[in-house]
Amino acid sequence: MKPPITAAAQLAITTLTKQAPAAKELAQLFKQAGFQLALVGGPVRDAILGRLGNDLDFTTDAHPKECEKILKKWADSVWDIGAAFGTVAGKKAEITVEITTYRSESYSPDSRKPNVEFGKTIEGDLARRDFTINAMALELTTTEPLFIDPYNGVGDLQNQIIKTPGEAKDSFTDDPLRMMRAARFMSQLNFTPEISLVAAIKSMASRLEIISAERIRDEFIKLIMGDNPRAGLSLLVESGLADYFLPELPKLKLEIDEHHHHKDVYEHSLTVLEQAIALEARLGGANLTLRLAALLHDIGKPKTKALLPDGGVSFHHHEVVGARMCKERMKKLRFDNHIINDVSQLVSLHLRFHGYGNGEWTDSAVRRYVRDAGELLTHLHLLTRADCTTRNKKKAEGLAKTYDQLEDRIAQLMEQEELDKIRPDLSGDEIMKILDIKPSPAVGKAYEFLLELRLEHGPLGQERAKKELVNWWQKQN
Repeated sequence: MKPPITAAAQLAITTLTKQAPAAKELAQLFKQAGFQLALVGGPVRDAILGRLGNDLDFTTDAHPKECEKILKKWADSVWDIGAAFGTVAGKKAEITVEITTYRSESYSPDSRKPNVEFGKTIEGDLARRDFTINAMALELTTTEPLFIDPYNGVGDLQNQIIKTPGEAKDSFTDDPLRMMRAARFMSQLNFTPEISLVAAIKSMASRLEIISAERIRDEFIKLIMGDNPRAGLSLLVESGLADYFLPELPKLKLEIDEHHHHKDVYEHSLTVLEQAIALEARLGGANLTLRLAALLHDIGKPKTKALLPDGGVSFHHHEVVGARMCKERMKKLRFDNHIINDVSQLVSLHLRFHGYGNGEWTDSAVRRYVRDAGELLTHLHLLTRADCTTRNKKKAEGLAKTYDQLEDRIAQLMEQEELDKIRPDLSGDEIMKILDIKPSPAVGKAYEFLLELRLEHGPLGQERAKKELVNWWQKQN
């Protein structure tokens, strides 16, 4: 007599059948070839949670070459970039699949590449998984789909607990990146890690040093893009993991001198991140650039901290120092250059609004604000608004109102002058014709001169611009 299908298994089967019927076709091909195929890991977890996506992970007893042959009969395209680690991938319509041969893997003490050995059973494969909530499988080549859950992943899923199938220290010894994944799942799922798991991370944090910067960066991105990044970031800082790839974050926990009170910059930064997330709908949804800038906008403060005679604290030029630190750290983590430049630019500009006062900025200053922000203007709007964490309701409302006024002025000038397309009234070709010069550095200097006039006075018109240019040129010679 076969065991009854659990409610969790039935939900996973129903979700998979509804959202990924093509998976059944793939399983049938593996069965015909004499192999097993099971949905495994994250997709099973997500199917139980009712949120299965279009990326499906499978495990099988077939070796990579055999997987590739079978997959080519089903998929529109196939690639074997991960074949050395037992993984072959393919895509059919909107469904992307990765099929991995049963395996066990581990890292030697000083290696950044895992040692991979193919296994013989799905139970052995599940035993090597990172967490119990990812150590469940749905066997699809049996007569009826078979739910396999040797470590009570369903129970941990229901109780929202993150724990490892075996001893946490053994798991993190095998793959230190799993410590980062624990923090990531706290952010994505809002789950709580088991106490022994946290203790293991604290004792083994230095093991993260053998993991490549790229893999750490990818986990960090997934964490910060989760629904509750504060939870994951807190684990990174409190366990000591952050010390090995983002030491600037824990350093924000500045000691508070009893005679020089100031905000806890670390807590402030987490709050700014949360407030930025609440505003990012204006950018179309979750935005990595804004979230990184919000988290890192004050990382220059520890280096610029100064105690004042009157009992206050100053952080002069922390935005300049912080922008440089952002760039250096993000380069070490192998972020793309455009992300590095955008985040560091936002950090460098995040205090600019505070010179606006009660709206005393000239139109020239507003134009420069828009020019300097460029394509990041909306990001800067949101970062600046999120950076207000005062508990003084009246002060917060005043700052919000003042920023509303600035945005209104920008909108008015945008309509009048097309600020987002600010350029001199004369083109480079026109400059060369008027001054009767050939392409040279002098053309660039003339262009910059006219651009400054445009920023200072708004549109000049060609006649006035021509006159100003000629007068300027005469003074240069």
